Amino acid sequence: MATNARTDRYGTLSIAMHWLMLALLVAVYACIELRGIYPKGSAARDAMKTWHFMLGLSVFGLVFVRMAIRLATPSPPPPAIAWQRLAASIMHVLLYAFLVLMPLLGWLALSAGGKPIPFFGLQLPALVAPDKAFAHSVEEVHETIGTIGYWLVGLHAAAALYHHYLLRDDTLLRMLPRRAR
Repeated sequence: MATNARTDRYGTLSIAMHWLMLALLVAVYACIELRGIYPKGSAARDAMKTWHFMLGLSVFGLVFVRMAIRLATPSPPPPAIAWQRLAASIMHVLLYAFLVLMPLLGWLALSAGGKPIPFFGLQLPALVAPDKAFAHSVEEVHETIGTIGYWLVGLHAAAALYHHYLLRDDTLLRMLPRRAR
């Protein structure tokens, strides 16, 4: 399968995975935030939590595909300015760590809570034996890192907009799909 990767922009697969991961993250956050509009114990609230779990686990699986694509295809050169290169590298490491760690923590919290781990009609195995105290601790860490995730994604987007509108370089454009001519 062609990736259309060139040195001045990301390849088609990299771009598609970037935006797919963003869409999944928006859906994961939306499900968990919007569950609060439904009463506890309602079918709608339970459905929102189930979708949160399943979409989060989808992020977990797809992040490894995304990392493989990143390693296998050429990327545009990093920024020329040393502090921007360092900031971009740190941000990417933090984002990838977030995309791996959050779903894993969620899976761990469900496991420790003795709850089923649904995944689109399947039930995934528990990672640990039930332990309510451990489940509560893991849930707190998961929620805290979830809040940090808002900041990471926001800073990543702000950096892209900074490059586009203030520096007027092609950093944002090289991750956007090509416009039809």
